[in-house]
Amino acid sequence: MIFGKSSQQKKPREPWFAVRRDLGARRASLLTLVSFLLPLGIWCLVSYCPFIWHPDVRLEIAANRTDVNTVFTPGDHVGKDYFSEFQEGIRRQNDQTRQLIQSGGEWEGTESGRRRANKKYLRQIAPIAIANGWLSGDQAEDDAAIYEIWRDLATGEKVATDPPITKENVSIAQENWAVMSAKSLTYDSDNFPDQPLVQMIPQGRPSNPDYLPEPHAVLLNGWKEFARPVDDGQPTMADRLWHSMTIVFGGFLISCLIGIPIGVLCGTYQFFSRIFEPFIDFFRYMPAPTFSTLLVALFLANDAPKIALVVIGTVFQMVLVLSKTTKLIDVSLLEAAQTLGANQRQLLTKVVIPGIMPNVYNDLRILLGWAWTWLVIAELIGVKSGLTEFIETQGRWRNFDRVYPIIILIGLVGFFTDQILAWLSHIFFPWAHGDKGGKSRAVANAVLWFPRFLMNAARERVTDNPEPRPVTSASTARPGDSSPPPKHVSS
Repeated sequence: MIFGKSSQQKKPREPWFAVRRDLGARRASLLTLVSFLLPLGIWCLVSYCPFIWHPDVRLEIAANRTDVNTVFTPGDHVGKDYFSEFQEGIRRQNDQTRQLIQSGGEWEGTESGRRRANKKYLRQIAPIAIANGWLSGDQAEDDAAIYEIWRDLATGEKVATDPPITKENVSIAQENWAVMSAKSLTYDSDNFPDQPLVQMIPQGRPSNPDYLPEPHAVLLNGWKEFARPVDDGQPTMADRLWHSMTIVFGGFLISCLIGIPIGVLCGTYQFFSRIFEPFIDFFRYMPAPTFSTLLVALFLANDAPKIALVVIGTVFQMVLVLSKTTKLIDVSLLEAAQTLGANQRQLLTKVVIPGIMPNVYNDLRILLGWAWTWLVIAELIGVKSGLTEFIETQGRWRNFDRVYPIIILIGLVGFFTDQILAWLSHIFFPWAHGDKGGKSRAVANAVLWFPRFLMNAARERVTDNPEPRPVTSASTARPGDSSPPPKHVSS
């Protein structure tokens, strides 16, 4: 031993980049976490960093322009260039209104029509009041409560902080309150002012485009959708999720009942391969959605055509994938079984099927993910239903902050389903993963206990009730003689 040095040298660190070498459990878990956090971090960086990319303005206060046909409401997105033009257009309208009042001109329309227009102008403050906690969500059209908000803003009793109100809009609140208070200090529908009021100048904050909402908006809206109370007219989000899962798993189950036997037979016997694979190889290039109208004609417009589309979209690929997996079985296993005297049936049931089961299981996991990709198209067939109906409806109104939670939900359900199946693979096929511990065998025995119980019960029933054997004569059967009796030859 060299003096001053430890006799046991430090173990060199494993490199992060090594061809065909494992990283280790800790590093693999870290990189798995980074793979999810990285896109989330980029999304947050784009959404919240003010110096990167915010091409739109999300309106917090909207107004009505008389010189354009487009109507904007709070929450809408407009381009930054148009936003400044929008503000200038409202300022011009307000100046025209002030000139009309100073000149003593008469506002067009009936008295009731002018009052309705003024009430619409006053409701422009409702989103700000709701955001600051002055009003509840169901008071957006409560004119009496909104009337008091205008009074408190004008007198300074209320100061908006989140979001704030510009000084220009505070002065407009004071200007309108001077007209309103001349009529009544409290809301009076019969004595509501018909003198023209000025509108608040639109204000908002920099934002992503409406097709890329902020992460917190997606999280909050997703929570609201799942926490929404039950409505007799609309299904809950849990109902929609359950309906979509029945479409996917129902169609995939039918595909498995059809595709697994055919795929295994095609990979085992050339006879079945030549019968099925050429047509299947041709048919799989036909887009499954092209059969949607035919499926509706065959199965009507409920869930049956949706399930059928999932079947068409997965069963043909399943046959070809499982056929190729079956053909990859080690030929030496077949030769060894034939050497031991196995017949054709035994080769299939005792060698081929047990040998391919781990790989078939993994193939089915991948194909299940394929089935999820057909969900959106399938639920648009016939009567729209499930999660896709919600996505299509909200996307039409560009409410993408309510669309993203459903898209993420579908991904989470598929991902966790796949992870559960991967965990079960270690239980059902421990030998395929190098697992020789007793834990996997114990769980597998617990899962397979009931099928084995039924098989053993069936065997005992056969043993307790054997088939009757033919009766032999006393002259041909002697005690202790184990040889079969001689055949009777008729004369």
